[in-house]
Amino acid sequence: MPPSPAKRGRVREGAYIRAEQKLHRPLSNSPPLRGRESDRAAEETSPLDRGTTAQTRGPSQTLLSLDDLVDAGLIVEVDAPSLHDIAERYSIALTPEMAALIDRDDPNDPIARQFIPDLREAMMAPQERADPIGDDAHSPLPGLVHRYPDRVLLKLLSVCPVYCRFCFRRETVGRGKGDLLPERDVTAALDYIARRPQIFEVILTGGDPLMLSARRLEAVSRRLAEIPHVRLLRVHTRAPTVAPDLVTPDRLAALRGSGKALYVALHVNHARELTDASRVAIARLRAAGAVLLSQTVLLKGVNNDVDVLEQLMRDLAQLGVRPYYLHHPDLAPGTAHFRLSLAAGRQIYAELSRRVTSVALPAYVLDIPGGFGKARVAEGAAESDGQGGWTVVDRNGEKRSYRDDLEPLKD
Repeated sequence: MPPSPAKRGRVREGAYIRAEQKLHRPLSNSPPLRGRESDRAAEETSPLDRGTTAQTRGPSQTLLSLDDLVDAGLIVEVDAPSLHDIAERYSIALTPEMAALIDRDDPNDPIARQFIPDLREAMMAPQERADPIGDDAHSPLPGLVHRYPDRVLLKLLSVCPVYCRFCFRRETVGRGKGDLLPERDVTAALDYIARRPQIFEVILTGGDPLMLSARRLEAVSRRLAEIPHVRLLRVHTRAPTVAPDLVTPDRLAALRGSGKALYVALHVNHARELTDASRVAIARLRAAGAVLLSQTVLLKGVNNDVDVLEQLMRDLAQLGVRPYYLHHPDLAPGTAHFRLSLAAGRQIYAELSRRVTSVALPAYVLDIPGGFGKARVAEGAAESDGQGGWTVVDRNGEKRSYRDDLEPLKD
């Protein structure tokens, strides 16, 4: 029998989650693939898929609905109906690796906070945007973002092994929101890259690229190998921590097949995510020759504490992962409960910079709303405008306004 929900309100956990064994459900209307059939089936179809279903992970206990969360003891049944509209708008997915980390006795568990739906997601602040970092303004083709002259984002899919409740692409990422980029659009994007010699780096993102089969990754890598001016291939993924079984030798071989310098940027927000299995996956990436970077989002109730960040950055550096970016949270819809003020974030970062070696210190950055790119916002890199907002400088040296309508920094 699962423990009583009375101890903990809505989010609860024990040492283990007794969820039912179930297949990872299909990402569209196609039938699920069983076990290790995912890559085998991909070999028998077009390399970029003829349909709209990304590869499934095989047998798992991935929790994909409010009912699943109730069955697993992660929300109480009486709360589920009130979360229905939120779950309909923003997909749910919680892998067994992450579910097993949640402490049911802690109502403020930092792992649960990242993945369990919250009623506050229905509250939209005036400054929030469906496209908070302005991808659409720099998207010449479906699936392609060309914001900076020498690099592009290639969004091959819109699905992930988990769905973060603070995701800046939450309006476009999730099951049924496109799933795989159609083959014709992938071809058009790669043709665009081939025609522009200034493009030095291609960044695979989405969605999570490691949700794709090795066959699909190989098809993209093979085409990139034919484009000599592209020298770097970067992959943005959360799989090594949330779904380490996706870090397979065949996927890594497919990525290495591009012949480019391979960089992998891991999304990690808390040291508890670095489980034994994730450490094995990270070691596998290093053994494949990938240069490893990390990206962390500064989140209220998850890691807005210098001790927590210090432990995470040290652990990453020890594993051979270079802390790269500490992101100030974006103005995504329904995420105000995750955001802290820029002033509070700068104070945390200033203390972190005093504690850790430079090789374990990420850059603290803000994606300027409206598509103006990233700006460093540590002390000296952003200024208060004296009216409750900030002035930051974009990559072209232009001053931009950023509104920060949150609680004042406490003394």
